Amino acid sequence: MRILAISLDLDDTLWPVEPAIVAAEHALDDWLRQHFPAVAQAWPIAALRELRDRISAQRPDLAHDFSAQRLLSLRHALRSAGVDSEHAVRAAFEVYFDARNRVHCYPDAVPALAALAARVPLVSISNGNADLARIGLDRHFQASFSARELGVAKPAAGIFHAACDWLGLAPEHVLHVGDDPALDVAGARAAGLRSGWLNRHAASWCHAGIQPDLHIHDLAELARWLDTHACRSVPVQP
Repeated sequence: MRILAISLDLDDTLWPVEPAIVAAEHALDDWLRQHFPAVAQAWPIAALRELRDRISAQRPDLAHDFSAQRLLSLRHALRSAGVDSEHAVRAAFEVYFDARNRVHCYPDAVPALAALAARVPLVSISNGNADLARIGLDRHFQASFSARELGVAKPAAGIFHAACDWLGLAPEHVLHVGDDPALDVAGARAAGLRSGWLNRHAASWCHAGIQPDLHIHDLAELARWLDTHACRSVPVQP
């Protein structure tokens, strides 16, 4: 493989996302109990989670935009409890979003990002709504491509091709690495990119007819792999 750039998934690739989501739900619940106790009583954590899932099912047009789904959930919850204030909705979302971005990276992630970024351009491709600038990792990435901003989510080819176009590279020279066999591996392969499966938990591969080009167990392994291959950096075309 002649890899000239790498794209990385974010959630469950650089950090475990579930602890951040749970912490964000609790931070929001604490804030509601302090500022809008009637809302907190009517909509405890489990009920808000079920509401968000219901809105997600009812609005397939927003499948690519987790932030919009969350805002709709909060707007409904507050209004149903008598709080008809867009300012309150936005304030509640900010509490949730701030906590959601207080992630704890896997131990290998930050050193590997520095090593990878020193060798080739790095971009992120994510269906989630993590904010690399808030997290403090944006310095390692030359660009970020989110389903929310592009209006299309993995495994659709469009989000991968947007990254390749920005890089000015043919898809076969970009390696996409992520934890999800369907969204990351199958999606990247269908879009013409090389694919790397980050398998942190020693799972078995269960997708007949599809194999990743690279199978790694952490990002340190990816950095070592890159060091053994003749990859060169190329000018990035914004």
